[in-house]
Amino acid sequence: MTSFLSRLFGGLAGKTPEDSGPPKRGEAVEYEGYKICAAPDKADNQWRLAGVILKPGDEGELERTFIRADLFTSREEAETYAIRKGKQIIDEQGDRLFADGSPSGHA
Repeated sequence: MTSFLSRLFGGLAGKTPEDSGPPKRGEAVEYEGYKICAAPDKADNQWRLAGVILKPGDEGELERTFIRADLFTSREEAETYAIRKGKQIIDEQGDRLFADGSPSGHA
């Protein structure tokens, strides 16, 4: 009943105040000269797979975010799969991911 009322009146529907705002990044994992940070996003009572791939550069780090439709019951599970997905993106795209030279973007 509370869930229904919170949705009806514009509540955060499963989010606590610390869940609102941009997703928190996990510890960076180094892979093939890049860094991958898991950043799962709270989606109701589940966690959406999301993360960031970072590449060191002369003028600072370049970053590409990725978000997928996959949902997990725990943040830890979503983090594990985000790191795996980041490695897959790097294996498939490598430096082409950063070919435009933009400091940030989406993978």
